[in-house]
Amino acid sequence: MTKSKKNSDGSGMMRLPIERAIRAIPRGKVSTYGGLARAAGFPGAARQVAKILRGGFGLPWQRVLGAGGEIKLRGDYAIEQRLRLEAEGVRFRGRKVDMKAHEWKQKNSPRRRGGTEKKRAKYRSL
Repeated sequence: MTKSKKNSDGSGMMRLPIERAIRAIPRGKVSTYGGLARAAGFPGAARQVAKILRGGFGLPWQRVLGAGGEIKLRGDYAIEQRLRLEAEGVRFRGRKVDMKAHEWKQKNSPRRRGGTEKKRAKYRSL
């Protein structure tokens, strides 16, 4: 029995927490792909956030940016994203969003048991 390619990347397990984190971004605020991955409990899964945004329906996609507030989309989609953000009151500094004024950070991100806790337990047992 082999795993299907569709579920081999863990996207099924990650989809709901990441979608919840995206939907939690309030109007007038933005977050980064990496920030959302951390908020959902999956640090380092920024590409998975992008994948979920592409396949999601009804998500506030315009509120998700690249590191430093950069719009990562190209062409007409980039223009649409900027216009939607400006309509929500988000200010830009040149081509990037003013992250000091508009970055949203989730207060209570879920913690996943993983690498750090396992490493600590290993060293305690020595």
